[in-house]
Amino acid sequence: MEKISAYGAQKSDADLEPLKIERRELLPNDVKIEIEYCGVCHSDIHQVRNDWGNSKYPVVPGHEIVGRVVEIGKDVKNFKKGELVAVGCMVDSCQECASCKDDLEQYCENGMVATYNGNDKHLGGHTYGGYSEMITVRDKFVLKVPENLDTAAVAPLLCAGITTWSPLRHWKVKKGDKVGVVGLGGLGHMGVKFAHALGAHVVMITTSPSKADDAKKLGADEVLISKNEEEMKKHQASFDFILNTVPVGHDTNPYIALLKRDATMTMVGAIDEIDVHGANLIMGRKRVAGSLIGGIKETQEMLDFCGKHNIVSDIEMIKIQQINEAYERVINSDVKYRFVIDMKSLKN
Repeated sequence: MEKISAYGAQKSDADLEPLKIERRELLPNDVKIEIEYCGVCHSDIHQVRNDWGNSKYPVVPGHEIVGRVVEIGKDVKNFKKGELVAVGCMVDSCQECASCKDDLEQYCENGMVATYNGNDKHLGGHTYGGYSEMITVRDKFVLKVPENLDTAAVAPLLCAGITTWSPLRHWKVKKGDKVGVVGLGGLGHMGVKFAHALGAHVVMITTSPSKADDAKKLGADEVLISKNEEEMKKHQASFDFILNTVPVGHDTNPYIALLKRDATMTMVGAIDEIDVHGANLIMGRKRVAGSLIGGIKETQEMLDFCGKHNIVSDIEMIKIQQINEAYERVINSDVKYRFVIDMKSLKN
C-alpha cells in the first residue's frame, strides 16, 4: 500500500483539511493515475455533510478526475504511461449482471463501486476520491480524454457532462427537436451545450430573467421564464423532450404541460419529492422519467463527441486550500458553472 496526500473531512460538521490516505498496490488490470484536476460537484458537499445519511468518514470527495497515467498493470492493453485519462463517478462493478452486460454499470444489480464512499473491495473500508495526488483504478473504468480539449475544463464532464448527455442520447434527441432545459447551473449549462450541438432547438427554462444572456451564449435559441404564465401557455404541448436539472423538490406540473403527446421529461437532479398530477400525464400519454450518470461506453462516446465539437464545461479554477470557501459559494449558486481544483496545489 502507498500513502498519499489528500483533502477530506473527518466528520459532517468539519471543514476539509489535509490528510493521508492509502492506495492499493497495482493489480494486473489496474491503471495508476497522477491527478491533475478534479471538479467540485454538489454531491461532494452532500456527502461531506452527510445530507443523505450514508456518509463514511473520513470522506475524501471528488469524482470528476483528469490526470496522466504513471503506471499500468501487466495485463493492461489499452493505456500507456503519459496518456491523458479520466475517472468519473464509479471505479468498479460486478461486470456480470444484465445491466453491466448492457454497458450500464451505473445500474449494476450487485452495486457499482462509487469513486468515493463506495465499498472498497481491495483494501476494505470505503473508497477515496479525487481530492488527492493519485488514484488507482481498474482499467475498464478509465476513460481516454481527447488531447485537443482544455484539460481542466474536461473534469466536470465526468459527472455534470455524462449526467446530461445520457438522457439526451437515450431519448434520442435529434436535429430539429424542441428541447427544454430546466435550470441553468452546473448540469443545466452542459445540457444546453449538448442539445445545441445535437442540432436541437434549445429553450432554456428558468425562473431568473437575469440568466437569459448567459443561456444564449451557451447555445440556447430561446429563454422561457417559467414564472410568466402567459409565456408558458404559448409553449404548451410543444416540446419533444425536457431535461429537468433542478436539484430540489418542486412542482413539475407546469413543465409537464409543455410536453407534446408521448413526450418525456427526465429528472437528473437529486430531489426528494416531486409534485405530479396524474391527469397531466394521462391527458397526452406523457412521461416523467429519471436518469443516473451513464455507463463507461456511453461516457467515452460523450468525451469523443466533446473532442469533435470542442465542448467543455465553463469553470472557475481554485486551489485545494480554497475548497471550503468554494463549497459555500456552490451552496449560494455563486459559480459559473463549475469549480475545478488544480491538484498541483496539494503539494504547496
